[in-house]
Amino acid sequence: MSNFVAPGEVPLCAFRLRCAKGELIPNSLGEFVCVFCLAGSTHTSIHPTLHTIRIHLREEEPRRMFQTLCNYFWWDRLWLPSNLTWADVEFSEGRVAPKSSDLYITIPLAFVFLIIRHFFETYVATPLAALLNVKEKVRLKATPNSVLEKFYTTSCKHPKQADIEGLSKKSGCTPRQVERWFRRRRNQDRPSLLKKFREASWRFTFYLLAFIAGTAVIADKPWFYNLRLVWEGYPTQNLLPSQYWYYMIELSFYWSLLFSIASDVKRKDFKEQVIHHVATIVLISFSWFTNYIRAGTLIMALHDSSDYLLESAKMFNYAGWKNMSNNIFIVFATIFIVTRLVILPFWILHCTMVYPLEIYPAFFGYYFFNLMMVILQSLHIFWAYLIIRMAQKFITGKVVEDERSDRDETDNTGEEEEEELEEEKPASAPTKNGPLSNGHPVLNNNHRVKAN
Repeated sequence: MSNFVAPGEVPLCAFRLRCAKGELIPNSLGEFVCVFCLAGSTHTSIHPTLHTIRIHLREEEPRRMFQTLCNYFWWDRLWLPSNLTWADVEFSEGRVAPKSSDLYITIPLAFVFLIIRHFFETYVATPLAALLNVKEKVRLKATPNSVLEKFYTTSCKHPKQADIEGLSKKSGCTPRQVERWFRRRRNQDRPSLLKKFREASWRFTFYLLAFIAGTAVIADKPWFYNLRLVWEGYPTQNLLPSQYWYYMIELSFYWSLLFSIASDVKRKDFKEQVIHHVATIVLISFSWFTNYIRAGTLIMALHDSSDYLLESAKMFNYAGWKNMSNNIFIVFATIFIVTRLVILPFWILHCTMVYPLEIYPAFFGYYFFNLMMVILQSLHIFWAYLIIRMAQKFITGKVVEDERSDRDETDNTGEEEEEELEEEKPASAPTKNGPLSNGHPVLNNNHRVKAN
């Protein structure tokens, strides 16, 4: 037998090599040892000439383990019906089929989107903000205080009453001054109005173009009008060039949102946004390599139909056009509820849950895809609740804020403006709460007292 056998061709236990003294066999560590008889006893020793083979085999183990995991992950029975294989999905004479390797391009495209976004926000959104007179309110900065700053950065940004009392003693400030310091310090970390406007402008532009492109991709297709045709001929459906680019662009954009989420405006529903982006990326990717392309294009176009309206409402709100913002928001709320709470569950989810079972028995990939769809639907219900709260405020005449994702928990402009006025007044000027001591009203259980 040859002195070298390529690793991976046969199991390790099948190796039998020869040396001058006897037979070489692998031990439990994957080392080749030479077995020979001497004076009626058996001795073993590691053969020095096969040191290179031993190291090579050890280096191959991680690769083999990784290959085994990949084989299990891409097992046909996991993601496809029992009578189908990946060859049925990817290869067929005379047609173009999606391949999982096609998705590799979306990662570099995501970074291209980030570069385009930077230039867009700098050379388009910023001049547009100046044209619409988007102005940032002047925020009072918190005075330097090492005790309060340490607590703010290491412990909590919203101290409880007991913490305020303790910090008051340590810092030499009154509890009122500690509360004010933390509010101003939080306001310093809030994103500027210009940053919010630029981000909303970028998303508005993409969602609007994506909705127009998605409509063009599906409007002339027969399965857009008859959802049963979504599964006609599955899995040997032909991939169209328009579907390919629609998928690549949408998936790249959501990758870019996930990459930039740490630096973007952190909103009230930050965790839900992360879950949404991850679920969307998983759904788009899964629908691609299992050839759920027709269903995928319908779902993406449906989501893009209302998002651009929300971003435009934000833009007008930041510019101070309250009436325009409110009117657009009402249109957005109507479209969002109709598309996400009516069309998606009763048409699209019905299409992905019921119609496939008429062709194939349920399998793991079927349950996985629809589980991701249910997660998205749950997020839609959560956001619809916030939108309905906003609509209720609008109807009752209250100030409309972005309950869905844009309201900052540290916003307290009314109290901040009142304190700014107090700062501007001289210490001897009377106030509605009584005289001032060191620029602050002297309070005693909310009753006026005379200053000494």
